Amino acid sequence: QMLLSASGGGLVQIGGSVRLSCAASGRSISNYGMGWFRQTPGKGRDFVATINWSGDGTYYSDSVKGRFTISRDNAKNMVYLQMDSLKPEDTAVYYCGLWIGGFGSNSFKDWGQGTQVTVSS
Repeated sequence: QMLLSASGGGLVQIGGSVRLSCAASGRSISNYGMGWFRQTPGKGRDFVATINWSGDGTYYSDSVKGRFTISRDNAKNMVYLQMDSLKPEDTAVYYCGLWIGGFGSNSFKDWGQGTQVTVSS
């Protein structure tokens, strides 16, 4: 089983930026697509982005396209999410997970600890 832990969140101003990191252990991520999703108490789980095993294929939800950038470093067993031009509606707990296909709320497994991002003025 892959163990994943997200970090880097915090309180960010509207229009600001933050970079989330996801550290993997227990298994190399190099053979797997990875991704991010987010969860809010009232809205549930939302797909955010995925990246293929080599890093040359990415997919974003419409709500974050053009503002967020997913990347990976297989040598370091890390996945990243650069979040720019942040909006209040980006406020959520962000999780990274192993991508199992599709672009919906059930597209990931093995997610672990998430990181809270709060966007406020």
